[in-house]
Amino acid sequence: MADGEFGYVLTLARDYTKHVLQGPQPGSHPSRVSQVLQDMAFSVQGEVEKKLKPCLDKFHVVSVDTARTIFHQVMEKEFEDGIVNWGRIVTIFAFEGILIKKLLQERIVPDADAFKVSYFVAEFITKHTGEWIRQNGGWENGFVRKFEPKSGWLTFLEVTGKICKVLSLLKNYY
Repeated sequence: MADGEFGYVLTLARDYTKHVLQGPQPGSHPSRVSQVLQDMAFSVQGEVEKKLKPCLDKFHVVSVDTARTIFHQVMEKEFEDGIVNWGRIVTIFAFEGILIKKLLQERIVPDADAFKVSYFVAEFITKHTGEWIRQNGGWENGFVRKFEPKSGWLTFLEVTGKICKVLSLLKNYY
């Protein structure tokens, strides 16, 4: 992906971080893509946090470097089969939210540190899924069309299943 595409994904990741932190989003209103992504990923994140609380309580995120290490270990496992789809991309953002919340719960950090997570999430998405995203309609013509509210529960359940699989991989590390 080009630098402009990285910047776009970084904006999506930062918007999601703001959403997770439940802070105001100064400036312009988030894009339609960002809104759909926030709704989908936050719903999945909430379900996973409830269902896998015992597993999530076992791993500790005490620094941005720890978050980066955990993120890359889990994503390496998740994508080792080479398959990319929108559900897996949503799980990346949901996992970003989980790491940010863990980071803020386990140490006193300024919000600015939480935004460092957005950077390595955007790097991963750009590097590992960028070509697939372009080939599958991009964010607006591919992602939004698949996940708009009219897509219904089937899509939600597909994504929930994917993120549960990703987080179950955490058991291998923690």
